[in-house]
Amino acid sequence: MTIKKEKRYALLLAADDSDYVKKVYGGYFNVFVKAFENEGDKWDLFRVIEGEFPEADELENYEGFVVSGSPHDAYGDENWILQLCFLLQTLFAMQKKVLGICFGHQVLCRALGGKVAKSSSGWDIGVRKVSLTEDFYSYGYSDEFDEIPPTLSIIECHQDKVYEVPMGAKVVAHSDKTEVEMFTFGDHILGIQGHPEYSKDILDNLIDRLLSNNSIEIDFAEEAKLQLLKAEPDRKYLENICRQFLKGGWSPSPTYL
Repeated sequence: MTIKKEKRYALLLAADDSDYVKKVYGGYFNVFVKAFENEGDKWDLFRVIEGEFPEADELENYEGFVVSGSPHDAYGDENWILQLCFLLQTLFAMQKKVLGICFGHQVLCRALGGKVAKSSSGWDIGVRKVSLTEDFYSYGYSDEFDEIPPTLSIIECHQDKVYEVPMGAKVVAHSDKTEVEMFTFGDHILGIQGHPEYSKDILDNLIDRLLSNNSIEIDFAEEAKLQLLKAEPDRKYLENICRQFLKGGWSPSPTYL
């Protein structure tokens, strides 16, 4: 009888749990684990926004890491952000799987030498269609990925964006609003600007919170909520892409390298 080795993953949480997410889901950790876990996985939580990081001698025990979204700027110089950048550089050198989501996508890009800044076109909130590039399809997938369409709809909520990916990285998705919706670096780095883990109700509540703290105007909020009612994100495809990446089931073809 073969005993299957348990795979461990870590969520590097860069945001505080909202009251809504705590009440409905028990916290963002549960949202991420439900979206990305494979059967038999073990997940640990590190609240990096509070200065909680894995110890250096623990890193080798993990198959992969996920960096969450955040209300903070990925180009900021808060101590925890700088510490996170150093950790991401370390994980890159170790060739550990790292999946960055929204802020995580941006801070991963920054840590590896790319350029992140405030978007010149302002907030992007809602469900947006992103186009996958040929480089995306150069990766190998299991059968469940054979029919990924050339465009996918994903929940977005950001006012910063990646302007330049690190040297050696590839842009694998873009949209009419954001040039770098997804990027890869070899087979162990994946950044996604949108939120594959979000359900529509989470974004709806987030829009209310952004409106209440005067981050967005009421007309913009109402338009975003109306668009959210009409559109559906392709969560099944997006979650499967993330799961496939984390479990090590994809790699660039020889012509890509």
